[in-house]
Amino acid sequence: MPFLPKSAFGQTVFLIGFLLLINQLVSYFSVAFYVIKPSTQQISYLIARQVNLLIPKTDVSAEANAILRQHVESITGAQLFSEAEAQEQGLANASYYRYFSQLMSKELQTDTEVRISQTENFVFWVRSSTAPEYWVRVPLTGLEETSFPLLTFYLLMIGVLSVIGGWLLARHLNRPLQGLQHAAIQVGRGEFPPPLSEKTGAREITAVTKAFNYMAKGIQQLEQDRALLMAGVSHDLRTPLTRIRLASEMMSEPDSWIREGIINDIEDMNAIIDQFIDYLRHHKQEELQQVALNELLLETVQAEYVQQRQLITRLDPHLPLLWLRRIAIKRVLNNLLENALRYSDGAIEISSGYQRQKKLVYFEIRDHGPGIPEDKMQAMFTPFVQGDEARGSGGSGLGLAIIKKIIDTHSGEVRLSNHAQGGLVVTVLFPLQKPH
Repeated sequence: MPFLPKSAFGQTVFLIGFLLLINQLVSYFSVAFYVIKPSTQQISYLIARQVNLLIPKTDVSAEANAILRQHVESITGAQLFSEAEAQEQGLANASYYRYFSQLMSKELQTDTEVRISQTENFVFWVRSSTAPEYWVRVPLTGLEETSFPLLTFYLLMIGVLSVIGGWLLARHLNRPLQGLQHAAIQVGRGEFPPPLSEKTGAREITAVTKAFNYMAKGIQQLEQDRALLMAGVSHDLRTPLTRIRLASEMMSEPDSWIREGIINDIEDMNAIIDQFIDYLRHHKQEELQQVALNELLLETVQAEYVQQRQLITRLDPHLPLLWLRRIAIKRVLNNLLENALRYSDGAIEISSGYQRQKKLVYFEIRDHGPGIPEDKMQAMFTPFVQGDEARGSGGSGLGLAIIKKIIDTHSGEVRLSNHAQGGLVVTVLFPLQKPH
C-alpha cells in the first residue's frame, strides 16, 4: 500500500499507533455503551422511583404522605428535606450534573435538577419542578455491584489483538531475514543460490538484500575466475612436466639416480596440481544418495590400503543410512588415510558410531604418529597450512581444507584431537537429515 511507511522503524510506529487507536476506540465505545450507559440508566430509574414516592401528593392526605415517606426511608434510606434542611444536610457541597439532570427529567417527565456530593458514599440530591420547595436525598449505599462480562471479553480481545499484531509484525520483518540467512549460509559453503527478491520487506531490509545479491554475484564471479585460472595453470603446467619426464626417461643408466629424483618430483607436482583441482571442484554437482557408511568405509579401505598397513576396524553395525555424495566422501576417506600413512608408522584404527540423542553418525580415523600441537588444530583447515613442526613437511597443505569443504556441503563437522596414548584422531560427523 502506497501510504505505508517504507522503513522498519516507520512501519513499527505505524502499526503500534494503529493498534493503540483501535484500542482506544474499542475502549471508548465498550465502556460508554456497556458500562456507563446501563449504569446511569439504572441509577436514574431507581432514584426516579424513590423521588416519585417521597414527593408529597396533592390528592393524598398529609398523614398518608408522612406514612409513605417513613416507609420509603426505612427501606431505601432516601429522605425528603426542605431547602433549609437540605442546606444543613450537605446540599451546599453538592455539584450540579447536567447529564443526570437530563436523564432524571426524562424519567420523571418534568424538569429536574440533580446534584451529587460525596462523603463516604455518593449522595444524589434531586429537585423536581412539581415540588420545587423540596429536595430528595438519595444515598447509593443500597445499590449492588454490577457484573460486566462484556468488559472481561473486551479485555481478553485487546490482549489477543495485541499478541496477533506483534506476531504479524515479527513475521513480516523476519521473513526476508530468514531468506537472507539461508542464502548467506549457502554462499559461505561455496554455493550460489538464485538472487533474493529485492521488492519485499522494509526499506532497510531491501537495501541489505540488494547489497547481499551484489556481494554474492561478485563472489561467484571471483570463484569462476579462480577456477578458470587454476584450470588453465594446471593444463599449462602438465605439458612441460610431461616433456621433462620424457626427457628424463632418455637419460643414460649412470644418471638413473637423477632420473628417479626428477620423476618423483614430477609425480609430487602432479599430485599437488590434482589437489588444487580437487579444492576448486564444486562437489555439490554430484547427486545425494542414501549410503551405508560402514560399507563405504570397508570398500575404500579394502580397495587400496589393506595391503599397505595394519588396519583395525571397529564399526557399529546399527548405523542408519545417510544422505551422502558417494564419490566426494570417498575422496575424504582417501585423503585422511593417505595422511595417516604419510605421518605415522603404526596401525591405523577406523571406527564408526551413532549418537542417538544428537542424531549424528560419525567415523574416526586414528593414527599412531606424532599428532598436531593443540594451538595449530584449527589452523590446519586453512588452505596451504601444514603442521610442519610436528608432522613434517610435504604436500600442498590442501588436504584438510578439501576435507572440510566437502564435509561442509553435507552440513557435517570435522574435528581434530590428539589421542591420550599418542597419535592424531580425525572425527567426521554427519547429521541424519538430508543436507540442503
